[in-house]
Amino acid sequence: MVRRSADERREELIEAAIKVMIRDGVAKATTRAIVAEAGLPLGAFHYCFRSKEELLQSVVERIMQGALAPAVAAGVEGAPVAEVVRDTLHAYWDRIRATPEEHLLTYELTQYALRQQGLAELARHQYGRYLEVNRESLGTMARLAGFEWSVPLPVLARYGLAVLDGLTLNWLIDRDDAAAAAALDEYARYLVSVAR
Repeated sequence: MVRRSADERREELIEAAIKVMIRDGVAKATTRAIVAEAGLPLGAFHYCFRSKEELLQSVVERIMQGALAPAVAAGVEGAPVAEVVRDTLHAYWDRIRATPEEHLLTYELTQYALRQQGLAELARHQYGRYLEVNRESLGTMARLAGFEWSVPLPVLARYGLAVLDGLTLNWLIDRDDAAAAAALDEYARYLVSVAR
């Protein structure tokens, strides 16, 4: 029998939880289902996590690490504003299209957290991180193309999050690539209009 460290088991449980939640939904992701998916004994769960809430926090963090690194395409410093903005938004959108199941899971986790007593902080943390990443991405766009935003960055980041979040949810429902691309390009035109 191969001995695994607590960190290795923790990673296995996070990955197993994501698989179970994508396949069966958050509500059916019991600790028993998760350890079975990971091929670990039930005691391993309690050794690695204090609670299911701690595991859910780790799941949210893992998904955000992969999906929400600041989405800046291989931007060239000094490139035209419109090119940097459009390429950045399309780099973000390519990741949405590549992992739709994970993005669907993030919406389910948000709803689940808001409905479970004591878990609302998980949803606040999740969307706080989305805002932070959006601010970073907008800041990087401005630096690469050498401009400033004419709208205060916190306001622009919240507005952009609402646009991208709504666009993502819409696409997860209808999978209309052409409509999503048109809306994304319209948002890019808006961003170019508030760059100075």
